[in-house]
Amino acid sequence: MPPAATPDTQPYFWRDADLPFIEVRAITDGRKVRYGRHAHSTFSIGAVTGGRSTYLNGSTLSHVSAGAVVVINPEVVHACNPAADEPWAYRMFYLDTAWLAKLQHDLGFGAEEGFRPFAQTLTWRPDLFEGLNALYELLVDADEPALRKECAVVTYFTKLQQCLNPAPVSVREPNQRLARAAEFIDGNYTRALKLEEICAAADLSPSYLIRAFREQYGMTPHAYVVNRRIEFSRAQLRRGHAIADVAAQAGFADQAHLQRAFRQFVAATPGQYRG
Repeated sequence: MPPAATPDTQPYFWRDADLPFIEVRAITDGRKVRYGRHAHSTFSIGAVTGGRSTYLNGSTLSHVSAGAVVVINPEVVHACNPAADEPWAYRMFYLDTAWLAKLQHDLGFGAEEGFRPFAQTLTWRPDLFEGLNALYELLVDADEPALRKECAVVTYFTKLQQCLNPAPVSVREPNQRLARAAEFIDGNYTRALKLEEICAAADLSPSYLIRAFREQYGMTPHAYVVNRRIEFSRAQLRRGHAIADVAAQAGFADQAHLQRAFRQFVAATPGQYRG
């Protein structure tokens, strides 16, 4: 179970070297937690266990409360922020996309390799809600063996797949020049980037790039850069690297800059996340 000394207002992170494809975050009083719009390379799913919140998934804004299960496909911009001065509690699970894609393939959902996005991104099914909470209690129990935990993860996500049964999601044909801009950022985000460099890589004007990039990816090129730096930082912190070193490696000006961005995108400090 999470350490008894952990304050209710502090996020709790669980991870296990024997189960590298899954990570869990939980908080029991997150009324002061505020997320900026962000995206993950992982698949995310969460159970709201208390309070009320707005839930932005792509362009869809919903209101959620205890009993809701939110489903967030990889690379989809999202944010979940609590109602003013109300206790806000949730448990979020982050799964490696390749691991989940393999499970989908093994279950026969699509003959092609690769992850199939879930069309349903919010459900109030009691069995999925209760099952996710039961999975959380099992995962954070230090006395339970890794084999039982892994079997439980496979069982739950098999049921999730069968219940929500992702249908093919219609995706508009990607703008290849914008894709080149994103690829350029992906390969260079740890250094100081200039807008003119990104524009040159994509052969686009600054005004078109900023407008169209946000339409395509849900965030501005600058926010995309910061998001990629945060994803890199999360990976380095999980490996136990020093926060100051991570800040420099990720391309932040200093440790304070990393702290500010990390709070905005992860709603926790790097120290809390690293544990």
